[in-house]
Amino acid sequence: MYAKQYEVTLPADYDMRIIRKRVADFGHILDDRAGLGLKAYVIRERGVEGSPVNQYAPFYLWADTAAMSEFLVGGGGFQGIIRDFGRPVVHHWTGISSEAGPARNTTPKAASRRVTRLPADSGTAGTGLADLIRREADALHALAQRDGVHTAALAVDPHHWELMRFVLWEDAVPETEDATERYEVLHLSAPHLADLPEGRLW
Repeated sequence: MYAKQYEVTLPADYDMRIIRKRVADFGHILDDRAGLGLKAYVIRERGVEGSPVNQYAPFYLWADTAAMSEFLVGGGGFQGIIRDFGRPVVHHWTGISSEAGPARNTTPKAASRRVTRLPADSGTAGTGLADLIRREADALHALAQRDGVHTAALAVDPHHWELMRFVLWEDAVPETEDATERYEVLHLSAPHLADLPEGRLW
């Protein structure tokens, strides 16, 4: 499993109805995309849920990295973003864990993301990172049992050494959820959701 997200930050006075129409018109195009576990078409609106920006920030979980590469650089779809918004930085993470929640059969309306820095390993045995990841995977498993959770995923960026947790919610993100970003989900394409691994990947 591989996670990917790009963020198109828009002007403060941007009419987000343009993005809503874009997703309504074209979001279905990836509903049957080979190799795609899920794509959540998520946005943040300035002043809503504490967001300081207007942002279009699609999030992907890929079951097949070859399909991801074809989409990104092989002419398989990303050229539309480049044409309309320029070429954004694409954040990507190696998958650690994926969990189905009780609301898996619903259409999620919200999502949360938490990105945290991984501390340097302070132990002489070099096991501190593995222990931390194990605890985070256990916490993800517990979180995924909560009512309203559709899908929860954990992944790591080994370039910046950051840990990313992404959760799709049936309704609003709970106020108590530890999140660095909160999103509205406009559409979910999930052609190969069942192909995503369940639980920790090792």
